[in-house]
Amino acid sequence: MLEMRFGKSTKCNSFPIIFSHYTMIINKTTKRVISNKELFCRTLPAQLRGLMFRKKQNVIMVFDKEQKISLHNFFVFYPINVLVVNKNMEIVEIKRQFKPFSFWNPAKKGKYVIELGRDESKNKTSEGDFIEIKNVKLKAVI
Repeated sequence: MLEMRFGKSTKCNSFPIIFSHYTMIINKTTKRVISNKELFCRTLPAQLRGLMFRKKQNVIMVFDKEQKISLHNFFVFYPINVLVVNKNMEIVEIKRQFKPFSFWNPAKKGKYVIELGRDESKNKTSEGDFIEIKNVKLKAVI
């Protein structure tokens, strides 16, 4: 199998088939798609970098357990919305318009932190909404 940046490739009838994965965030309460393309950060170095020095995009950070989280917005040159999500996938706290070069300490614990940098993803959630983080596998024959 040939490893690719966004998925895996296999042969089928002498044409490569590329399986590409991406993550989608859905607001189950309102049945709206919050975001359909995110950067997924599981490791500490990826979480530390987050959106620093990146163009506008969305990030999902996953922690091993619910915990208090401290966030900074250093070297992110645009305001973002931040969702703190518990283990039940409920949005327990939202920071809207988290300004560049500032700190924020959420009052509630979270297992997931979702940073929404893309404008079309903002303002599609409220505290108490339930979300779904869905892995989508695309298959394309080239």
